Amino acid sequence: MTLLSTRHQAPDEASALELFHMREWTDGLPVVIPTEERVQALLAGVGIDPDVTVGMIGAGQATVEKVAINAVMAGCRPEHLPVVLAAVRVVTDPEFDIDNMQSTTHGMGPVIIVNGPAREVCGPIASGWGAFGPGHRANASIGRALRLCLMNISGARPGHGDMAALGQPGKFTCCLAEDEESSPFPP
Repeated sequence: MTLLSTRHQAPDEASALELFHMREWTDGLPVVIPTEERVQALLAGVGIDPDVTVGMIGAGQATVEKVAINAVMAGCRPEHLPVVLAAVRVVTDPEFDIDNMQSTTHGMGPVIIVNGPAREVCGPIASGWGAFGPGHRANASIGRALRLCLMNISGARPGHGDMAALGQPGKFTCCLAEDEESSPFPP
């Protein structure tokens, strides 16, 4: 598999991380450096060509490879990538209207709610107690991957494409599973 995105060189991971911060490729937090090996390991689990377009985020083309790069940066494991790809597919649907969501001055952002077997396959993805809080890798990584895609593929950064006056912490990550077993409603 040959990856198509532009390559950058750094003498070590610490220097690479500083490059990512300098180029504004992060959400302000440290990221996992998306080496070719890490990206290929993530892609190996989905069996989709890296150059397949998932959709357009603003003027940016969200390919499977670009989504995988951002998922690596967010700390995703291979089993998380199908959910991240599904989330990107949803926000690229014109009916979702991600451009208006990102350009509003209100502090809003997408919320990912996962139901069905993916809840367990991906980590599990937490529901209920503390699902939006710390301690849940799948929740944090999947939500963060979507935010990094919105920033790095569409270019929506605070004050440039993302016009939220103050923002809000849910814009870093916002993902949880539906608590199907405890809900009085059908999934």
